[in-house]
Amino acid sequence: MATKAQPAALRVDPAARFDLSPYLYMQFMEPLGSTDGSVEAGWDFLRNGWREDLLAATRSLAPPLIRWPGGCLSSYYRWREGVGPRTRRRPMLNLCWGGTETNQIGTHEFVDFCRQVGAEPLIAVNFESDGRANWARLPDGRLRAAGPAEAAAWVAYCNAPTHARRRAHGAAGPFGVRLWQIGNETSYDRRGFDCRTAARRTVAFAKAMRRADPSIQLIGWGDSGWAAEMLDVAGEHLQYLAFHHHFGSSLPDSPLRGGPWRRDPAETWKHLMSAVRSTEARIAEMRRATAGSGVPLALTESHFALPGRNRCEVLSTWAAGVADARILNAHARNGDVLKIATLADFCGTRWQVNAVMIPTPRGAGNAYLMPVAGVMRLFRRHTGTQAVGVAAAPASLDVAASRTRGRIYLHVVNTSRTRPATVRLAVDGRSIRSGEVFQIAADPLLEITAETADALVPSRRRLPADRVWRFPPASVSAVELSLGRAGPRRRAPRGTSA
Repeated sequence: MATKAQPAALRVDPAARFDLSPYLYMQFMEPLGSTDGSVEAGWDFLRNGWREDLLAATRSLAPPLIRWPGGCLSSYYRWREGVGPRTRRRPMLNLCWGGTETNQIGTHEFVDFCRQVGAEPLIAVNFESDGRANWARLPDGRLRAAGPAEAAAWVAYCNAPTHARRRAHGAAGPFGVRLWQIGNETSYDRRGFDCRTAARRTVAFAKAMRRADPSIQLIGWGDSGWAAEMLDVAGEHLQYLAFHHHFGSSLPDSPLRGGPWRRDPAETWKHLMSAVRSTEARIAEMRRATAGSGVPLALTESHFALPGRNRCEVLSTWAAGVADARILNAHARNGDVLKIATLADFCGTRWQVNAVMIPTPRGAGNAYLMPVAGVMRLFRRHTGTQAVGVAAAPASLDVAASRTRGRIYLHVVNTSRTRPATVRLAVDGRSIRSGEVFQIAADPLLEITAETADALVPSRRRLPADRVWRFPPASVSAVELSLGRAGPRRRAPRGTSA
């Protein structure tokens, strides 16, 4: 038991366990129509380019991968309507989210955004409207579903070295879009495809798309118990299997809605901290469903989903940021099978599940990071390429660890709202030459707005020579340790390497 004279140990086993994918911090960009002025709100129509404040916020966030155009919108998106001269582009009805989309943001604009912020693009194709008749045709009979030929033509448009139409539209070189998703939430609507049909159509799409570019990597849909059959029928064509997870409290009688979360800060904190259990259970479920397949998982959409359709202001609080940090740690601990993951919708003007909030109208302020993005930025900037084990830590600290050669990275979440945790850092069999701590510590009830966004800028301090550190209550920290010489160490588990 820790005392003032003897802090608790936070000890790392530096043996590499598995490689970590950089795509665990992806973002998901979907035009949300009248629900949230999202993608087009980031476009400056007067200067005909992306808003500079959105670009700056996104560069700070540094997502490695961005998925577009949906989401549900991909089920009725026709890509040809969003290429070519903007003055000739035809608006489309946003059948799921309401309103219309002008198609001013299309393939060229999306790829340009990715290039400007240093992200890789991931495109979700129209998978024959996922079998949903209500999205396959407009009320006037016009077709919105698209088959394998249209998906393959999109791959060719993006990736063929000398594609005449793309070149005519101003892009001489290929876009090189490597990742493509086939099917979005296909299993969530009984009016759509059944699993066997979806699996067979996935094969048809995969074959057509690979004829256009054999080098692409494909993500198939495997949620809702579909994984085994999808892999049995289409597994040889897929590099990833997708699932989604929208979560709230894992406890009954949740106050995480409307205004009740404000009444009892301790109860709100307890429910936010419980959310990680839901994520852990979902990943465990998908692990079992795909065991032995060798096909990794892609969590291409995931975020809190609270009553009020993602408008609950508790998600703007630092307490929610701490909860999100715990979930990011769960993603990393499952990084042997989870290779693509997100924890937010990317940008918008209204939803509290957004990573980046875009103030409107013009002049209302600069785009800023929400708490979920603040912790994603922190962990993304300070992470290793291989997961390592946490051999000992106090119960109040949620810790994930990684390494890159001679550096250890710790993602530390103090799950106590009121009590600090003091630890002595150690690495089995290695000395610690030096260390730095990058830390966000704020009042759990602080709500992040354009005026308070600076609260998410982490402090930076050197680790003391005695390697003792005090993690404040409700804090999220990234610790970097530079390792010194090797020494006596505990025996690593069989099958791992240092």
